[in-house]
Amino acid sequence: MRVLGIETSCDETAAAVVDGDRPTGARILGEAILSQHEEHRPYQGIVPEIAARSHLQHVDRLVAEAMDKAGVGFADLDGIAATGGPGLIGGVIVGVMSAKAMALVHGLPFLAVNHLAGHALTARLTDDVNFPYLLLLVSGGHTQLLIVEGVDDFTRLGTTVDDAVGEAFDKSAKMLGLGYPGGPAVEAAAARGTPGGFDLPRPMLGRPDCHFSFSGLKTAVRRQAEAIGEDQVDDLCASLEQVIGEVVADRCQKAIDEFRDRHPTGNTLVVAGGVAANRTLRRYLHETAADMDMRLIAPPPKLCTDNGAMIAWAGLELLRLGLTDELDFKPRPRWPLDPDAPPAHGAGVKA
Repeated sequence: MRVLGIETSCDETAAAVVDGDRPTGARILGEAILSQHEEHRPYQGIVPEIAARSHLQHVDRLVAEAMDKAGVGFADLDGIAATGGPGLIGGVIVGVMSAKAMALVHGLPFLAVNHLAGHALTARLTDDVNFPYLLLLVSGGHTQLLIVEGVDDFTRLGTTVDDAVGEAFDKSAKMLGLGYPGGPAVEAAAARGTPGGFDLPRPMLGRPDCHFSFSGLKTAVRRQAEAIGEDQVDDLCASLEQVIGEVVADRCQKAIDEFRDRHPTGNTLVVAGGVAANRTLRRYLHETAADMDMRLIAPPPKLCTDNGAMIAWAGLELLRLGLTDELDFKPRPRWPLDPDAPPAHGAGVKA
């Protein structure tokens, strides 16, 4: 099978063509991506209207570029997938409507992909990962622990009760004057610093559940930022990364216990989402996985951030199961992976 994927949920416009099957035959034939960082940098954050206009301006060109790199035309495709949500609704609409139009004109199946499922299934594109597995999903808007039992079968074990880990990084970067995007800026500063010099809280550490909280940590960084000089910023960033690594590792340990209660032979922990590119976090997760006899799968950093290949692959997985969508599909600003999980604010999972 060969599927074109379109991603427009936030501030990257991306397209890719993927074909094949797991584990050795899956290939990214061609991809193209345009980041909007320069357009949003003056505002130190994403402006939804600017994002939507940029998607509208560039999506057709990027689709053509990805298909040209792949050496395919529409007649060579088996389906067209687009992020159907969750995300900034203006951008989601651009991608969905573009994909629908292409599918209609060329007589191809249309597949609306949950953006989070795109992240969740990327490990099956890059590595030999079978169901079930435990997923840590970490990004600017989402921090969740889920059991992935199928292409469209997710059970949420934990989520953030307030802010996502990516937001903690982004807001900390803004408070410290490090610029935008915040996550990579904090990581770069932390690499120059020494951790442990600041007394930062470790929210939810040791709790019996699998939930997260980062609002208090963000507030603590703000208070420190108001009291320190520029020469201490790198050390504060290093301390922030250390604390987040410790907290996430602790939450994952609880989730691994719950995962094994349900799947005693399960041995795979997957980390996905933009924050999964953070090297300090990966180190903590590698140590946790090794201590608990788990295999850690972390896709290449370029496939952790938003991209078209993850949408194309998730679309291919859905298409293989016959799970296509009608052209009256409505873009969704919210789309929980586990619709039966209790609502939680700040994590993109509220029904």
